[in-house]
Amino acid sequence: MDRKLRVLVAGTGFAGQGHAEAFRGAGAEIVGIVGRTDSVVRDVARDMAIPFAGTDWQDALRKCQPDIVSIATPGGAHYEPIKQAIAAGCHVFCDKPMTDRGETAVELNDLAQAKGVKTAYAASFRYAPSILHAKRLVAKGAIGQPTEVECISHFNLEREIPFGWSHRKEDGGGRLNNNFTHTLSIACSVIGERILSVMGEVRDDLGRAPIVEGVHNFATRRNFIPKDLSDPSLKWGESNVEWSYSVLAQLESPFADKPVTVLFKHGGLVPRFHEDHIVFYGTRGALYIKGHYGSGQLYHWGADKTWTELPLPAEIRATLPQVKGETEQCWHYLAREFVRDIQGQHVAPYPTFAEGSQYQQIIDLVRRNGNWTRLDQRMQETAA
Repeated sequence: MDRKLRVLVAGTGFAGQGHAEAFRGAGAEIVGIVGRTDSVVRDVARDMAIPFAGTDWQDALRKCQPDIVSIATPGGAHYEPIKQAIAAGCHVFCDKPMTDRGETAVELNDLAQAKGVKTAYAASFRYAPSILHAKRLVAKGAIGQPTEVECISHFNLEREIPFGWSHRKEDGGGRLNNNFTHTLSIACSVIGERILSVMGEVRDDLGRAPIVEGVHNFATRRNFIPKDLSDPSLKWGESNVEWSYSVLAQLESPFADKPVTVLFKHGGLVPRFHEDHIVFYGTRGALYIKGHYGSGQLYHWGADKTWTELPLPAEIRATLPQVKGETEQCWHYLAREFVRDIQGQHVAPYPTFAEGSQYQQIIDLVRRNGNWTRLDQRMQETAA
């Protein structure tokens, strides 16, 4: 393919602008951007030198004739635009969550496969440098056979963050949709993509949040926290999603004889004491990575029984997009792989709608909170 691939972006916030820059970095042409508010989308298009700006998605598809659409809106707004893009024969790059529930995610995956278009699912922190390093080390046997993984994070988010899509299940909110999707992708990338079993529980520790007008960009929502939360005129919205979760999964691994146990523990509203981290344990060692998405330093525990800091190999460093921000770097990496694949170049497997629809079904299962075994009266009395 000699010409540049044409990309139409849905969403004007942090993700929409980030996707646009990622595809430009991959050598594609951004031909249009669509948003909810006319003035906002026109301002973003002007600032980013994007030729088309609009609020009507179907009109944009007709006028821009894109090869690729990039979906960067909240998850609850993904279904119809993706369905329409697939019908138009577009390849689809979609941020997580894929949709607001497993049923619609499966439908979109089936439609994309039937149409023969390529898809990418941006649970993209699997491309963080230390995760790429860990993947190589595990494959080389640096920890022996992997046995278990733990992904631990505590975000201490402000409870007063203005009410919005992140508080609503129907809009793609919740910590499973917006945290677990990344850590599950990371574990699968390093250990093995086949998920054998899963169980878990969730909690809504928040309850409600203040309703504030004018919040547009998710990345700057903290700036809109009301100064006086006791103001009697302040309106409140009720959360209906989880802000904490605990999930256990078993993954099949080509590097282990037995299933690998993975613990995913996240508290969205609680403070951390030690560093957030991801650890890969094995029969002969372990890999510890700082950061909730493994974007920090990697350490190896081996035969010398000490934790040793390992530098990032030069050949991995050479593959990294030269952009600021860990989120942006991972978007650039995946967009580059996606573009190359569409152009017919050989690329390593990357997450697609197959993974996105599976993850959405797993989230539905965990949200049922159906894994508890209640102790009978006799057992309770014995323990007392």
